[in-house]
Amino acid sequence: MFTGMTDLGLRLTVDGPVARVVLDRPEVRNAQTPAMWRALAEFGAALPSEVRVIVVSGEGPSFSAGLDRRLIMGETIEGEEPLLALGARPASEVHAAIAGFQEGFSWLRRPEFVSIAAVQGHAIGAGFQLALACDLRVVATDAKFSMREPALGLVPDLGGTQPLVQLVGYSRALEICTTSRWVEAGEAREFGLANIVVPAEELAGTVKDLSEALLGPLPGAIRETKALLLGAADASYEEQLKAEREAQARRLTELLGSLG
Repeated sequence: MFTGMTDLGLRLTVDGPVARVVLDRPEVRNAQTPAMWRALAEFGAALPSEVRVIVVSGEGPSFSAGLDRRLIMGETIEGEEPLLALGARPASEVHAAIAGFQEGFSWLRRPEFVSIAAVQGHAIGAGFQLALACDLRVVATDAKFSMREPALGLVPDLGGTQPLVQLVGYSRALEICTTSRWVEAGEAREFGLANIVVPAEELAGTVKDLSEALLGPLPGAIRETKALLLGAADASYEEQLKAEREAQARRLTELLGSLG
């Protein structure tokens, strides 16, 4: 078992086929910083090949209140410059900086594992987008989502816009983002944003049961299935049929080889 504790407010562990990311700044509702995003990207890049499930959660009563408010308000904290300071840089530097931030989220969609967000309490802004970066969301009944970036004059830029549209549709995604309103657990389940909604005291056990269920099928079958589903929306029907044929051929070859 690998256990990593950082001074950035993250607990990162790998225990056989299950890796865990715990946001551990409960005193600020697990508010995030760019340094945390860089650490997440590094963790994702270094995962051993046997990892098949990633569980992302928050310590305390909230999943994450989003980007640390002090950075939004113009303060410098822990060596991180205020968010608006990016606006003074050349566009190429701004793009490169944001691309680095996005890497802390985008690795959760890789096909070799299934990622689960265990969401309780607030999931705001970057917290909402971190939950959206995961493949599945198990949500406590007290969970509340809000995409606050537009209310601050910004846009969601951590990879959350595409999965949100895929889950709830364009017009509902537009309404959720542009009003920055709260989406509570029951509505999240109705929209398809939440896969499972349970009482807060059942959240950990439900995530554990789901993780164990995901470990049942062979790893190659999960990997290929996830890759097929991720690409389905952008493929024509004929392209998707071809992708299915190719994936199944690889599975048959691998299964036959395992018998030898």
